[in-house]
Amino acid sequence: MSTEVRVPTLGESVSEATIATWFKKSGDQVEVDEMLCELETDKVTVEVPSPVAGTIAEIIAPEGSIVSVEALLALITEGAVTASVTSQAAAAAPASNPVMVPTLGESVSEATVSIWYKKLGDMVMQDEMLCELETDKVSVEVPAPVAGVLSEIFAIEGSIVKAGGQLAVIGSDVASSAPVKDVSVPTASRKDVENAPSAKKLMAEENLIDGSVVGTGKGGRVMKEDVIKTLKSAPVIKEPSKQEVSMRAPVPADDASREERVKMSRLRQTIARRLKDSQNTAAMLTTFNEVDMTEVMALRHEYKDLFLKKHGVKLGFMSFFTKACCHALREVPEVNAEIDGTDIVFKNFVHMGIAAGTPTGLVVPVLRDVDALSFADIEKTIAEKGARARDGKLSMAEMQGGTFTISNGGVYGSLMSAPILNPPQSGILGMHKIQDRPMAINGQVVIRPMMYLALSYDHRIVDGKGAVTFLVRVKEALEDPRRLLMDL
Repeated sequence: MSTEVRVPTLGESVSEATIATWFKKSGDQVEVDEMLCELETDKVTVEVPSPVAGTIAEIIAPEGSIVSVEALLALITEGAVTASVTSQAAAAAPASNPVMVPTLGESVSEATVSIWYKKLGDMVMQDEMLCELETDKVSVEVPAPVAGVLSEIFAIEGSIVKAGGQLAVIGSDVASSAPVKDVSVPTASRKDVENAPSAKKLMAEENLIDGSVVGTGKGGRVMKEDVIKTLKSAPVIKEPSKQEVSMRAPVPADDASREERVKMSRLRQTIARRLKDSQNTAAMLTTFNEVDMTEVMALRHEYKDLFLKKHGVKLGFMSFFTKACCHALREVPEVNAEIDGTDIVFKNFVHMGIAAGTPTGLVVPVLRDVDALSFADIEKTIAEKGARARDGKLSMAEMQGGTFTISNGGVYGSLMSAPILNPPQSGILGMHKIQDRPMAINGQVVIRPMMYLALSYDHRIVDGKGAVTFLVRVKEALEDPRRLLMDL
């Protein structure tokens, strides 16, 4: 009896993913819930576990291919591999084999050849990475369909290729003369195994040198989890930054020789276009205010130990701000609404997006029905989602459906900024650094811990009066937290 392994749900509005790595191959024995492969979308990495114990009879979708939700990935049978599968795997390859552009996904018809890992005349093993393609959403690795010699390359780096087009030709008539490469022991120094795209990106961001991370993927391939584990476990050897190099080296007289021009990736182009579309679509405006954090800090200091003892989580500032925003959104519901054509859709609930920094960038997990949560529930949910975000375990569903967002630039030292809207939301609150400042209170100058607040809003749906009222209500609730209890 065969069991089908299919692509799991990837999240709201996400219909496809790239197969980054197969941890198993045809004929391997697997246990229930053992990881079979890893899928990558434009935001998250998804692991696919085995639904049953048995033997992988056939892998339908190879590494680098793009698959849609519910697409068939593999077949698992109990016991040994069937003779038909074994004979198919052992069948001799033709004299030459074309390397084709894989399916790029629905409505995606072309890609850019970003890099070739091999050159003409190189010996390649089956499933070894040949090149990487970039689309508007994802990077796609193209593996070698057979072992042999790379005899022709039709698309050079930087060229645009169509889905289904031919990239290269592998001649397999001399493959038997190539030495067999041992892939039994993973090692980070292997030059014949390409790292996962997400791992390479994170290593580049952290300036990790090649060989400092031990890969646990197939053939010693370094996965994103390997990099995260290395960063957490011990100090690693890093490449010197460009700034450090420039400080050591003599400064050239010619400015042009000190410049570096790097082509923007298609993914970065898409991000830039969407951010600009947000500015072009919404009539975005920002209003500012400031809040005296004395009462919140005093309340937090008084109850933090008791709160931790009872609820098992620290009492932070975010629960106060979340509660204050929910309180203000009830009075100014248009800040929690969105525009759909010529309609205004008012939300009778609050799904709060809380921006969180991760090793790979900023993500915004969503706390659903946060208006019904207690302080403890809010802190626990923020802590749990923050940890999942740092480990790269957030799903697409956990980052979608927000109705309002809070962004805390203060943790990075920001004193004031105007956050950008996250469409189709109509409002986003920017928190900033708490700084002691002299304030005039009751005719006297006193030092108070102050924070600037910024509300960016869509002026098409939110009037200036509503925006200012919202920010004033947030300020009042934070300066006198008792108002939250009395709904004032």
